[in-house]
Amino acid sequence: VQLQACGGGLVQAGGSLRLSCAASGRTFSNYAMGWFRQAPGKEREFVARVNRINWDAYYSDSVKGRFTISRDNAKNTVYLQMNSLKPEDTAVYYCAAGRTTGGTSINDYDYWGQGTHVTVSS
Repeated sequence: VQLQACGGGLVQAGGSLRLSCAASGRTFSNYAMGWFRQAPGKEREFVARVNRINWDAYYSDSVKGRFTISRDNAKNTVYLQMNSLKPEDTAVYYCAAGRTTGGTSINDYDYWGQGTHVTVSS
């Protein structure tokens, strides 16, 4: 699976961004999809994931209630709607695809996109 993420940018605190990740190469609906992020000097951390079977979504505590993950199997795309952004959301955001149920560890995912930068100014 090849993944191409886009939609990052510079936004003021309280603003919104919508990230997209387009998949190609394999059957998109067979994969759980996740979003991770990595801030400068920090490890990559889980943000959200959506399952391949029942589209069940799960979020990290830090983004719950502000971010929404969704997928469109017809377009082979997963989205991350980010609202009420905070400066601490500043990071490179990565989408990932996993052949299992989809967890919160980077080891649960088999394919990664190149990342898109999100900067939230205060």
